[in-house]
Amino acid sequence: MASIPLENLSAQLMETSEEYRRLAEQHSDYKRRIEELSSRRFPTQEEQVEEMRLKKLKLHLKDKMYDFVRQHQQESI
Repeated sequence: MASIPLENLSAQLMETSEEYRRLAEQHSDYKRRIEELSSRRFPTQEEQVEEMRLKKLKLHLKDKMYDFVRQHQQESI
């Protein structure tokens, strides 16, 4: 039996999983804030620290989302 492509499963989870949707929304919020901070010409020290912290959190969320998708992919086989 063929497995579902990760992109399709991710889209399906956006529709069906409140937890996955929450992770994706948080990831998107972090991305927007990082873009805002990185666009500043002269960020303060606090803004630079916040940007680094958010990048780490965003990466952590991306990993969690990937794990979530992989887990559901294994369940659908």
